[in-house]
Amino acid sequence: MSSESAAILVTGAAMGIGRAVVEAFAGLGRSMVLFDRNGEALGEAARSLGSDILAVTGSVASLEDCERAVREGVERFGGISAVSHNAGIQRYGDVVTTTLATWDEVISVNLTGGFNIAKAAMLELRRHHGAICLTASVQGMAAQKGALAYVVAKHGLVGLVTAMAMDEAEHGVRVLGVAPGSVDTPMLRWAIEQDPDPEMLSAEIDAMHPLGRRARPEEVAAVIAFLLSDANSFMTGETVRVDGGLLARIPGAPRK
Repeated sequence: MSSESAAILVTGAAMGIGRAVVEAFAGLGRSMVLFDRNGEALGEAARSLGSDILAVTGSVASLEDCERAVREGVERFGGISAVSHNAGIQRYGDVVTTTLATWDEVISVNLTGGFNIAKAAMLELRRHHGAICLTASVQGMAAQKGALAYVVAKHGLVGLVTAMAMDEAEHGVRVLGVAPGSVDTPMLRWAIEQDPDPEMLSAEIDAMHPLGRRARPEEVAAVIAFLLSDANSFMTGETVRVDGGLLARIPGAPRK
């Protein structure tokens, strides 16, 4: 059965990378389940895209909500053949300043959320020999100072991709991830505003990427769309960097 014969479930669908994924697949005529905890923004996104869209409000931190999103998607479209998981939050602090409540919040959304949506959808993905792509971060491969819980959660997502890929290969399910660098999303713009000098930090963020700028959400969405497509039939267990060369750079070269 083709993995493109049923609907796609997109988490974090109301804005940022998730919204760009939704728009990419809408352009391909795919049926979709849009899942996000921001009901107002989710409704606006769904209304703008047409009739083959089902909006489900809920949190990836709740397994019950994830199961409901899958169940309603199957009832509406007959099946779920792909999942694009993008929901996430950003919080700052080191091991001393990060409260247990903040730690639990970040881990529950950014790591357990990936487990929850995969657990809820996996039997459907097996049925359709489908695929799931988890949006991690370059901070799942390296660390930004002062972002302890976020870094740990994103490292965990990369591990979740690898582990699930090995478990699900025999069931015909491909498991993949993307690790974006800085992306021009509401979350990044919020983070920049936390700095005493947002303008300077914004310029620094652009400059730290060898391509000289942050990514646009649609650039990451295009990679996710390919990874989930049947054209990408022999790739699993890989988390692909979409980072403008950020992690490929080694500082310290002689000046010309």
